[in-house]
Amino acid sequence: MPEYATLTRAVNETLGRINGSLGEPGWVPIHYVTSTYSRAVLAGLYQLARVSLVTPMRDGMNLVSKEYVAAQDPQDPGVLILSKFARAAEELSHALIVIPNDKFEVAEAIQHALHTSQEERVARWQAMLKVLWASDVSRWAAAFVDDLVGNKTSRARRKMVLGKKESDNR
Repeated sequence: MPEYATLTRAVNETLGRINGSLGEPGWVPIHYVTSTYSRAVLAGLYQLARVSLVTPMRDGMNLVSKEYVAAQDPQDPGVLILSKFARAAEELSHALIVIPNDKFEVAEAIQHALHTSQEERVARWQAMLKVLWASDVSRWAAAFVDDLVGNKTSRARRKMVLGKKESDNR
């Protein structure tokens, strides 16, 4: 896809400029990772990250944000910045919620995340972890089935109402 190649090039150029101007020998502010890692390595990377920026314009479950929360050090957790359009934002409301295409709002959230006290980070993390523990896969599956049954019931009601209306018009 040409659009993807253009976007990749633009991202790499921007990262190069930022890391080149703000980085120091042996340290850069942004580590852009495109490789696949084992779960253990990924959990370690999540735990080392002071901030996780998850900013989709739209998505489904967004497990990355939940994995980040689950992997945190309880004594010194990082801060999750999450798009308001991520479905996970409904559950992880203690993240810093942003509109992803508002660059000023995202920049302010990053600034806030980098200066959040340990006490606030721990409180936010504990609240999000509590949500994760309460919403395991069994509960998700049960809610999904309930939604399906609810939709089926709604369709049956619509057919019944429409059927009555059609017969009234005869």
